[in-house]
Amino acid sequence: MKIKVLKIRIADEFLHEDQKVIDNFLDDHEIIKTETAFVQDEQFWSVVMYYNETKSIPVKTVVKDSKIVKYSADDETLNSDEIKILDALKLWRSEKAKEQNLPIYFIATNKELVSVAKYKPAKKEELLDIKGFGKHKIENYGEEILEILESV
Repeated sequence: MKIKVLKIRIADEFLHEDQKVIDNFLDDHEIIKTETAFVQDEQFWSVVMYYNETKSIPVKTVVKDSKIVKYSADDETLNSDEIKILDALKLWRSEKAKEQNLPIYFIATNKELVSVAKYKPAKKEELLDIKGFGKHKIENYGEEILEILESV
């Protein structure tokens, strides 16, 4: 297990840049645990991530097993029902982030929420099929996400 400390600045001019750094890190690593603290004097979040490296294999040599490939909605257009689901998920994520005093992307990234809206899992186990959803995220938020999908 390795540790990475990220500095997430809250000023608007840094939001896109810092979000990209986090997204890239999350794509390349298996996150085991996170800890956050807000540094009031300098106005940033300090994020400690405990992780395992995932092996990067050149795409040309990869033979994908369909059971291993995870669903990820890439630049897909959403229909009106999926937009309603996405809006409900984003509202839930904002409330959950405030409640837990975390940045929203720690709950779920936009790409993960779009993938949920497109894939529409019916059981917790099906959330495992979506890229970005591991055991920790499903244990913490799976029931609530499924409830939102059922209610929209």
